[in-house]
Amino acid sequence: QVQLVESGGGLVQAGGSLRLSCAASGSVVSASSMGWYRQGTGKQRELVATATLGGTPNYADSVKGRFTVSRDNAKNTVALQMNSLEPEDTGVYYCYARLLAVEYWGQGTQVTVSS
Repeated sequence: QVQLVESGGGLVQAGGSLRLSCAASGSVVSASSMGWYRQGTGKQRELVATATLGGTPNYADSVKGRFTVSRDNAKNTVALQMNSLEPEDTGVYYCYARLLAVEYWGQGTQVTVSS
């Protein structure tokens, strides 16, 4: 069983930066994908960024050039560096992992970007 715990959310002004971290309680070294999704108020959960087992990233178009996902298999962690934040980035950010066709989710951390 894998548990994911996020940290690093908060309130930031537009143009600012935040770094989210996610620690897995079990081994996710073989997870085919790890990364981040988000859900804004009244919106569906959407992909932000993920990284494959080998570290190849995949980004939503809306965050390309501003966000960077990084994965450390040895430490069972995945991080999301968010720069040039916009009010549209506001939402609950969820850590995600897919291991042996099973999807795992963290409880989420709130990110609020003020204009």
